[in-house]
Amino acid sequence: MSTPSATPGTSSPVAAPAVGHASVPDGAPGGRFGALGPVGLVLAGGVSVQFGAALAVSLMPRAGALGVVTLRLAVAAVVMLVVCRPRLRGHSRADWGTVVVFGIAMAGMNGLFYQAVDRIPLGPAVTLEVLGPLALSVVASRRVVNLLWAALALAGVFLLGGGGFDGLDPAGAAFALAAGAMWAAYIVFSARTGRRFPQADGLALAMAVGALLFLPLGVVESGAKLIDPVTLALGAGVALLSSVLPYTLELLALRRLPAPTFAVLMSLEPAIAAAAGFLILDQALTATQSAAVALVVVASMGAVRTQVGRRAGARRERRTKAVPDVP
Repeated sequence: MSTPSATPGTSSPVAAPAVGHASVPDGAPGGRFGALGPVGLVLAGGVSVQFGAALAVSLMPRAGALGVVTLRLAVAAVVMLVVCRPRLRGHSRADWGTVVVFGIAMAGMNGLFYQAVDRIPLGPAVTLEVLGPLALSVVASRRVVNLLWAALALAGVFLLGGGGFDGLDPAGAAFALAAGAMWAAYIVFSARTGRRFPQADGLALAMAVGALLFLPLGVVESGAKLIDPVTLALGAGVALLSSVLPYTLELLALRRLPAPTFAVLMSLEPAIAAAAGFLILDQALTATQSAAVALVVVASMGAVRTQVGRRAGARRERRTKAVPDVP
């Protein structure tokens, strides 16, 4: 679950409707062949996010789900504030309202997701969570073909739940779905914050808001455990793997990688999460659950490609109309 311009468990909030970043034409430097480097950066960011989530799951017995979220947000907020040094003056009330809602969405997304992975395996949790950005992409596109992608995703969810979530803890599944809804809200307010604040200033401020919101919850659940040196070190590792490192890698990648490619790569997060759960937490998926994850990944990628194709067609149409007829 990445966050800056991604993401469920996490990950990057641009996951589904990731349009709006500058894209690079195929023939330009950093295009079709030059994008191999940035693709590696994005995939490394996705791996970092999901393995950070796996580390967070292993930390929960020591600090609790709310305590882990508090540590992740607090450490990441401190790092982002130090690096970005955002300006606090000169912003309107609407600017601050946007960044506060963005921070609430961030806190809700992380809190609900960590409640989910405390109850169900990491792969299924991210699969259910990614339905939020997928639904946002389908609604934003308003194309009939996206009903096919939505049906494919629902088929994956049906398989994942064994026809009624008998194989998954119902509360965990509900938390994952709620985290997906907050992820969709995160995407919307991430874009709005980006338009109102320069560079990553809005993200740093929103992360500080989220950390302050979660601090009382973490203290109530975990108390002095939050300042235990081992717990604090592991929490810092979660923050670096799940927030700071992927943000940096994705920022570097987006300078040369077309946004559509970035969005499709973000759709692979459920598969990466399943691999992280298996390798780190020994959470093996059944054949049915693996098929469910694959269906949701395909549906996410298809929805993104449809959305990107629609916007590319609209741009071509505008360019065609802008060129006068030559007799």
